[in-house]
Amino acid sequence: MIIPIILAGGSGTRLWPLSRTHYPKQLLKLFGDVTMLQQTLLRLKGIPNLRAPIVVCNEEHRFMVAEQLHEIGQKDASILLEPVARNTAPALAIAAIHAASLETDPILLVLSADHMIRDVNVFQRAVNDAVIAAEKNHLATFGVQPTRPETGYGYIKTQKSDANAIFSPVEKFVEKPNLETAQSYLDEGCYFWNSGMFVFKTSVFLKELKSQSPDLLTAVEAAKQHSAQDLDFIRIDKNTFAEAPNISIDYALMEKSQNVVCVPLDAGWSDVGDWKSFSDLNDKDGAGNSFIGDSIDLGSTNTLVFSRDKLVATLGVDNLMIINTPDAILVADKNQAQQVKSIITQIEKQKRKEHLQHREIYRPWGCYDAIDDGDRYQVNLIRVKPGGSLSLQIHHHRAEHWIVVKGTALVQKGDEEYLLSENESTYIPVGIAHRLSNPGKIPLEIVEVQSGSYLEDDDVVRLEDSYGRS
Repeated sequence: MIIPIILAGGSGTRLWPLSRTHYPKQLLKLFGDVTMLQQTLLRLKGIPNLRAPIVVCNEEHRFMVAEQLHEIGQKDASILLEPVARNTAPALAIAAIHAASLETDPILLVLSADHMIRDVNVFQRAVNDAVIAAEKNHLATFGVQPTRPETGYGYIKTQKSDANAIFSPVEKFVEKPNLETAQSYLDEGCYFWNSGMFVFKTSVFLKELKSQSPDLLTAVEAAKQHSAQDLDFIRIDKNTFAEAPNISIDYALMEKSQNVVCVPLDAGWSDVGDWKSFSDLNDKDGAGNSFIGDSIDLGSTNTLVFSRDKLVATLGVDNLMIINTPDAILVADKNQAQQVKSIITQIEKQKRKEHLQHREIYRPWGCYDAIDDGDRYQVNLIRVKPGGSLSLQIHHHRAEHWIVVKGTALVQKGDEEYLLSENESTYIPVGIAHRLSNPGKIPLEIVEVQSGSYLEDDDVVRLEDSYGRS
């Protein structure tokens, strides 16, 4: 039995302004009509003996992850919530311990939720080869066949073996090299890009982890022991999990073990680590440009334009990345793609919020878009899913006007409860308990006008909530 473990806790800072802390790249539709998390799971379809996946994600992403799994019919997944970020080793360890409670020594297929793989058939054949290695009690990793001297990836050096072998022993892991060193790796031929994907038996992995990083395993075992079920999620104990070292699985185990083998992978893999790699994965016109969304261009070359909500016009520019979102625009030279995270540092220093979330905010009941604001007012477009319900709440500093523009709203205001149809409205005074629900079969959309002396989100006192939020 094979259990996929999907590590979905990354932040994707180099893909700002599209990727944000509260809505990172693995939850975005970067390629096509499904998100990167959904693509990761869908490309596993057809692999034999596959059990429901285990997804490890941040607590604040839990409802989006659950919704995205539901959208592709994945209803039996285990969703483990990391209470604090502790890198890939603790996340993988706690998932392995959970897997051991579901099956007798399953084989684990460890994947990141934010990778792009073009050739699914080649990928699945590599997975089958890695399973064979795992059945021989090896720790198998996928080494991506390099196509260029890449300085943004770590490398795996393999030992020479039979040309017909489906895997080779790993000699060493190598950090990200400079360009000259990367070219020498490419020329030598026994170096592969480190994909960060693995296959191994649960028992073999936990035994090796106990040998190489016993303190980590002890902390994670204690955290799992004190975990609790919460709706569709498994909450990991924060205090004990925080005691685990903040370390990657490469440092904690793979670089130390003598039992690691490499399965070659040549399937059009990319970790989509920055906008340049994103550009490389998209189709280009005769001048090397990629235009995604609404754009007009005259005479530009080697340029990426990404815009889904407004027209972007370019004129005679070269080698630029232009990324437009409703509340932020990035204009950068492609050669600076790895430095986008430096902008995040500046945003944080200025105590701004554009690195945290988009203008459109997702909630378990739907989402809202802050379409306008000013002194003592804010206007939101609220969308509530069929059957969705906001919490019963009060505000101490603001009143609200609701106007229904689509669907039917069920309004609870104090002791009253009534329905609102399209083009009808209601007023919620300061300090009155209220709740908005969608009893219909189609999405509910309302325009909300908030007014008052203080309009921040922390002026919400939840009295009841259907989603377990405090």
